[in-house]
Amino acid sequence: MSDAALRELLVAHQARTETSLDHWLPPADIAPQRLHRAMRYAALDGGKRVRPFLVYAAGQALDVPLEHLDGPACAVELVHVYSLIHDDLPTMDDDDLRRGKPTCHKAFDEATAILAGDAIQALAFQVLAHDETLQVDARRRLQMIGRLAVASGSRGMAGGQAIDLASVGKRLDLPVLEIMHIHKTGALIRASVMLGALSSPAVSEAQLKQLDHYAKCIGLAFQIQDDILDVEGDTETLGKTQGADMVLDKPTYPALLGLDGAKQRARELYREALASLEGFGAAAEPLRWMAEYIVSRSK
Repeated sequence: MSDAALRELLVAHQARTETSLDHWLPPADIAPQRLHRAMRYAALDGGKRVRPFLVYAAGQALDVPLEHLDGPACAVELVHVYSLIHDDLPTMDDDDLRRGKPTCHKAFDEATAILAGDAIQALAFQVLAHDETLQVDARRRLQMIGRLAVASGSRGMAGGQAIDLASVGKRLDLPVLEIMHIHKTGALIRASVMLGALSSPAVSEAQLKQLDHYAKCIGLAFQIQDDILDVEGDTETLGKTQGADMVLDKPTYPALLGLDGAKQRARELYREALASLEGFGAAAEPLRWMAEYIVSRSK
């Protein structure tokens, strides 16, 4: 596939994700209206939708029809949105801008933002539990729910955020920094790929292992590129406040390795991710393209 075709595919998957989110999110005009408005405000009309794309791409690499992947794609994006709402709160990263618009607690209030995050996270598991288009047996469905739960909790994003908050103002070595980001950013990216793969009743253990390693590599590369953009990007392009990590004196890859060293590490992880996809053939081309997109994106 050409680069243009793959970018069109990204846009198409973004549209599918938006439709799925709109379907599962409660309407804004039913009680409690303010909470439902906040949920829809945070979840709809914004974001790169990288994680849903990975669900679709991993599933398609294993010949899973797109309509069977809508639920898992929606579920991982809901968990991602919940994490952004909570990360932006004054008690966490204290950000004012997200996806080019005021953060949820700025648009509404802190209490509503907390509740919106809580409700969105719960909705993600409701989707996986009740989505009728997911064509797997009950055992596999529970496995998928378990994967997403671990990625969300103390051994995933929540744990990574706890390490991040405890590391402000400290200088971490590379292994500790990578452990933090394997949890904070990488866990949900790995869950996204795994949910797509587990949507295939015929996926083998060897294929799952390969795809999980691919996801581990691009998860770290994604965070490195985020850290690079916090230094080199601009607020308008990023859709969030540029330089926020530097202001908070948070440990980052450029701070530890320098900009050139961080870029080199991202490219190493990119090459390792591609090597993990050997044997998947042309059907995995969207996964290969996403690895490139992650390390070359500007926002």
